[in-house]
Amino acid sequence: MKRLRLLHVVFDTTIEAHEIAAFRGAIVEKVGREHIIFHNHLSNTEFVNNYPLIQYKRVGRKPSVFCLEQGVDEMYRFFVNKEWNMMMAGRELNMKVSSLNLKDYTLRVTPDIMKFRISNWLALNNENYEQFDRLMGLSEKIEKLETILIGNILSFAKGIHWTIDQQINLKLSQLSAPKILKYKGVGLTGFDAQFSVNMFLPNYLGLGKGVSHGFGTIKQI
Repeated sequence: MKRLRLLHVVFDTTIEAHEIAAFRGAIVEKVGREHIIFHNHLSNTEFVNNYPLIQYKRVGRKPSVFCLEQGVDEMYRFFVNKEWNMMMAGRELNMKVSSLNLKDYTLRVTPDIMKFRISNWLALNNENYEQFDRLMGLSEKIEKLETILIGNILSFAKGIHWTIDQQINLKLSQLSAPKILKYKGVGLTGFDAQFSVNMFLPNYLGLGKGVSHGFGTIKQI
């Protein structure tokens, strides 16, 4: 069991799906690039290889910032500004708050089965894509993706210092056809899926690659 602090801020403006990275960059410039937790970059070529505690998403068409643990405290660096509006991709965003949800969440493995959707899940990197592509049967591919998703959950748990000492039982129940998603200008294979798991996990949590850019967002069904 793990207590997790969450803050999810949704702003009352609109952006397109391809503008999430630009929105992230605008927030980073507003708070200052010296605050690494907002972008996880040590330099132009080095970055912090930890689970992102501040994630940038799109809820409906509205931009949002999803903060966990230390990220909750750091978000004040945005709100302390007298002027919240900011420039993004050559246009000004009027950054009024549409909703703000601050809560403690209890993460735990449970006898109950929870069902989730995961959107734009970047499950495959170069290495495991080759392994995945060599698998012949659909059942083998689904089993491989289930293993990867469990690994994504364990990576999240490690990032928030949650030791899971019970078995994770996870099953994919629906899987979209693979699609190419652009991440940092590179086309990667992604999926939309539904899965069941014996865990309580919060809505809008990101799993997999690119979660700081809104990929792999889950929501309970």
